Amino acid sequence: MSNNVWALRVYWEDTDAGGVVFYANYLKFFERARTEWLRSLGIEQQALADETGVVFIVRSTAVDYNAPARLDDLLEIRTQIERVGPASVQFAQEAWRGEQLLATGAIRVGCVDRITFRPTPIPAPVLATIKTAR
Repeated sequence: MSNNVWALRVYWEDTDAGGVVFYANYLKFFERARTEWLRSLGIEQQALADETGVVFIVRSTAVDYNAPARLDDLLEIRTQIERVGPASVQFAQEAWRGEQLLATGAIRVGCVDRITFRPTPIPAPVLATIKTAR
């Protein structure tokens, strides 16, 4: 399995009035970590869309919350590939503050044509890179 760690700091914009990370922002954190993981593999999403006509979209998500993150916390978002199909990738993601697990997410991402939004196979070079990174 691929394991990628992306660090981020919690800012005011991430929190609610109580200084706690708003629950939906974990999805943003997970999205950024997946994007940076792809970038680390040499896959730029805009270039992918421009060159191949495909984009990745989130098909489904499930998030479990264990403990709150707060303003100024330094978090690690860990990303693992659980499954790679011809047109989708299933990720397991976790948000950690030090040794404390804050949230876990199961995110399924699909590859679609950027015009029709119909499922399409992940381009062969991209699929090979993802499979190698597992």
